[in-house]
Amino acid sequence: MELVLAAAIGILAASGVWLLLRPRTFQVIIGLTLISYAVNLFIFSIGGLRTGADPVLHEVAGDVAQYTDPLPQALVLTAIVIGFATTALFLVVLLTSRGLTGNDHVDGEDGTP
Repeated sequence: MELVLAAAIGILAASGVWLLLRPRTFQVIIGLTLISYAVNLFIFSIGGLRTGADPVLHEVAGDVAQYTDPLPQALVLTAIVIGFATTALFLVVLLTSRGLTGNDHVDGEDGTP
């Protein structure tokens, strides 16, 4: 399971970096979104994948390993909300920039020699 999760994180991060280096603005936005998904999966995997365990530490009566750490889950939930708002803002800026300049290239040039 860890190998599949690590491969998914690596593929998402590599795809995000590849799209981040593309010349069009929409591809850059999708690349940033994929990188944020990879980071969210990484943070979520740090907390450990436990089934049938209490997510909140009421009081530690025995071994701490029997509980699931709630902090990574809260961080990922917050990051998802912030990422959604940031993506929406980027898309509005993309549409405004395309309307003003007539193209969607990152450097503002048309790309034709």
